[in-house]
Amino acid sequence: MDNINEQVLFDALGDPEALDKALSRRQAFGSMGGWGKKLALASVPFGLAALTREAFAQQAFTDTVVNALNFALTLERLEAEFYSMVLASGVVPQADRGIFELITANEIAHRDFLEGLLGAQAARRPQFDFTVGGTLDPFNDYPTTLILTQGFEDAGVRAYKGQLGALQGNAVALTMGARIHSVEARQASLVRRLRGERVAPANVEAGPWKGWPGQPLVDQQAAPFISAIYAGEDNVVHAGVNVATLAAALTGDEAIDNPMVAAQEAFDEPLGLREVLAIAGMFGQR
Repeated sequence: MDNINEQVLFDALGDPEALDKALSRRQAFGSMGGWGKKLALASVPFGLAALTREAFAQQAFTDTVVNALNFALTLERLEAEFYSMVLASGVVPQADRGIFELITANEIAHRDFLEGLLGAQAARRPQFDFTVGGTLDPFNDYPTTLILTQGFEDAGVRAYKGQLGALQGNAVALTMGARIHSVEARQASLVRRLRGERVAPANVEAGPWKGWPGQPLVDQQAAPFISAIYAGEDNVVHAGVNVATLAAALTGDEAIDNPMVAAQEAFDEPLGLREVLAIAGMFGQR
């Protein structure tokens, strides 16, 4: 490709405007062949999918990699659709809207990159119900919006961590997974800050879930979803070492008030295929 390379496509996973920065609309018309006009007339996400498909057309994925990519695609489709609906609903306060616009653009870029990478091997698009049959109201109640957002982002971090091993045999897929994993982590921290700012300080560590800013009524309604997201996050043994005992050994200015909680908070545990699909399945249209 004359005016764009794989690095630009990977950069777009964390900065959807990377394509605009690398390539003007006029260049798109001149250098991208038959679908150049479509790119110029459509959004950047469409262009990303098309560019990805062309750039990586020669990639041959094993069944293991295809399964892992489709697993990631299911989660990215869920997130992209949710955030697009959130923005359209008007539920997000103006002060927070910029953050949600950024997250939405990132998730759309992730979805379209994966769809372009998989091509005809992409799984069928599922239908989602983010109200879970009317149990939740994320498009009218902002605290619920934030709960689902934090849950989806934390799940994304754990899900990509759980699948990186399956992608190790393919450099393109592995690079994509690692890039998206880092973006999901940054987004999770942004949303955690938004939620923490809205909750009384005494409740910031409330609830049975890892670092969960407590909002009792909404938490109760979303409990099955939240519990599934954070299942297994109480693990403190890594590489055969109980890191809680290491934290407890710190003294003086380095002492930690609650070594067990600190050890649990220090690591994101990987989520497996079945666990993540079960989480996404809670929001499947029935």
